[in-house]
Amino acid sequence: MFFILLLVVVAAVIAYKFRVPLLARLLGQPESRIERRLEQRKRR
Repeated sequence: MFFILLLVVVAAVIAYKFRVPLLARLLGQPESRIERRLEQRKRR
């Protein structure tokens, strides 16, 4: 059980670190556009 929980946490950290390329690939949009959208949400 502990191993599965650890695996989920590690996967979440990796996904957060590489969120821009992952979102760009999933949504089929350029990385620069994703970065701009994420920056807009931070400022609010």
